[in-house]
Amino acid sequence: MRYFIICISFFLLINQSAAQGCSDAGFCTMGAMKPDQNYSKRVAIKLRSVEFNYYRGTSLLTPVIHAATVDFTLGINDFSSIQIKLPYQWVTGTLGETAGIGDLSLSYTRLLKTSSKWNVNGTLGAKIPSNDGNKTVNNEKTGGIDAPIHMYYQQSLGSYDAIAGVSVISSDWLFATGIQIPLTRNGNKFTWPQFPNHPDREYIRKYNIGNDLLRGIDVMIRVEKNWRFTNFNFSLGALPIYRITKDEAADPMTGERSKLAKTTGLALSVIGSFGYHFDVNNSIKIIQGIKLVDRDFNPDGLTRNEVFSVSYVYKF
Repeated sequence: MRYFIICISFFLLINQSAAQGCSDAGFCTMGAMKPDQNYSKRVAIKLRSVEFNYYRGTSLLTPVIHAATVDFTLGINDFSSIQIKLPYQWVTGTLGETAGIGDLSLSYTRLLKTSSKWNVNGTLGAKIPSNDGNKTVNNEKTGGIDAPIHMYYQQSLGSYDAIAGVSVISSDWLFATGIQIPLTRNGNKFTWPQFPNHPDREYIRKYNIGNDLLRGIDVMIRVEKNWRFTNFNFSLGALPIYRITKDEAADPMTGERSKLAKTTGLALSVIGSFGYHFDVNNSIKIIQGIKLVDRDFNPDGLTRNEVFSVSYVYKF
């Protein structure tokens, strides 16, 4: 009970924090890079589960991003599994409202090495876009015409991405690293003049523009300490994501492509989780993230002040 009270107090503290939150193009919750992974000395386990997740993220501006995701993990044999994630996402903000199916995530994970204290897993995967990332809105702020809306409001990143990662897991610790490489650019055409009736022109210029954006390459590291008990567990960790190459975009007027300044650098978040196991098949988990450090220029719409998610997991 003492540990349960400590855990709940931690989440209440986070929810009241004014710090910043999480930035994630999706690969931080794929395969070997997932948070709150269970460690078992028994190798020959065919993991099969379905997870229903609700996610809420606040951005640096007014958009609030919600997503409901179905996440399947299907064991292929005693050492490998595939993961399939499909979200439905809706966004509200002062520029408008959008909703739709998000990008499909696919990954293959294999146990690479095991010992009496550690398991090492590797993942290969991909993100497949649901659209080109150029959804439009038509409202009073656009003057009654269809206008492409910023990437914060898009359900898709609009690009095909390749993903790889590896993790080392013990009963107490999780260390993971991964890389996400965008292979194609999106079709986003958002510019400030397309919202001529927005009442706050200074505000709308805070949306970083990245026409036909090709995101840079992201590298992540996850360090997580876990405390596990009979029916519940909780964890604390850090999630640094470093963009190692610059974003590239087209000039809205000339179409000339160039690298965008200030799009590389570190985005650092702290992550906490809490899980409760009703029995061997049914459990819930809560994850909260707070951003501490962010990049200066973010045209991809991935930046979050704070994220919160709650999941129901059924294992079979």
